[in-house]
Amino acid sequence: MTDTHAHIYLPEFDLDRNDIILRAKETGVTKIFLPNIDRDSITSMLQLCAKEINFCYPMMGLHPCSVKENYAEELELITQYLRDSRYKFYGIGECGLDYFWDISLIKEQKIAFEFQIELAKKYKLPIIIHSRNAVDDCIELIAKHKDENLNGIFHCFSGTTEQLEKIIALGFYAGIGGVATFKNGGLDTVLKKEHISYLVLETDSPYLAPVPFRGKRNEPAYLKYVLKRLSEILNTSEQELLEATESNATRIFKV
Repeated sequence: MTDTHAHIYLPEFDLDRNDIILRAKETGVTKIFLPNIDRDSITSMLQLCAKEINFCYPMMGLHPCSVKENYAEELELITQYLRDSRYKFYGIGECGLDYFWDISLIKEQKIAFEFQIELAKKYKLPIIIHSRNAVDDCIELIAKHKDENLNGIFHCFSGTTEQLEKIIALGFYAGIGGVATFKNGGLDTVLKKEHISYLVLETDSPYLAPVPFRGKRNEPAYLKYVLKRLSEILNTSEQELLEATESNATRIFKV
């Protein structure tokens, strides 16, 4: 299994990170892709990836919740890292729009998102999109910039069937995590078997732990609960779903 989105470099894992990684491997997780948040998370992310080569893969971006008045400085730092030949990044993100926590800087969020969309195209890397309460606007901006060099994942997808169809039409994928296991998550009425070629698995650790761990710290080992529930929603076997999502992840990240 590939966890296409986890933040296991965060302080929430400082006391038992080695155990977390061991449990993930024992559960069958073979790759974890790590999206960046902002300048404060870069060092810990890169250190973990240097330690866990061929298991943890770094991405570079600015999270919309970290877009503040100094966002231009943050974007310049991101650009410097992408230019630096000492580092290999596997995606641009986590970036996008968030209208849940703070809508006072929507204009700045959009500028930062479009800047990172262009970075993704320039470096031919997949873009990892955060779209909380802002799916339609994210789709609109992706469509505006879409060309053959732009693809990626709408991380933590929890939208409507119509939104999913638009995402697929753009050649993008939907990241499915713990929300799929929630009683009122809504994905059971949105996802159909014909969508299987555009879905990938994720945990978003330490957030959004699946049932039966909802409300607790999430970790990549819990990906198996997402796989199980998603196979039930799609009315397919876990093996078929695993093969499809692994193929999709390989297509996106080329690893």
